[in-house]
Amino acid sequence: MFSKPVQSFSASFELQGRPESGQLILFSPLGTTLAHLVWTPGSATLKTEGKEQHFESLQTMARSTTGADLPVASLFAWLRGQPEEAAGWQADLSGLPDGRLFASHVEEVQAELKIVLDR
Repeated sequence: MFSKPVQSFSASFELQGRPESGQLILFSPLGTTLAHLVWTPGSATLKTEGKEQHFESLQTMARSTTGADLPVASLFAWLRGQPEEAAGWQADLSGLPDGRLFASHVEEVQAELKIVLDR
């Protein structure tokens, strides 16, 4: 049985909105826009390198692009310092006063979110 190689991704981001509708812009370390994600109830759009992909939901888009079920609704709560359950995820909010959030997914696909906030 072969395992998938470890993948790592580092980017700056701007997040606006709510779990139901909003946008996320990802920037490379040099400031180039890597992706622009926009979602509303019932649809989500991913714009990268001049291409546009449409999905039925933010969760579907996140799963398709990252390979993991990212807990988007919970992420909004975690960034506000509110603990919230997310299936298969464990979040450590203890570093939020210093602008750090860590969450790990241990089911199916292993994934980690490490977020450092500018203050």
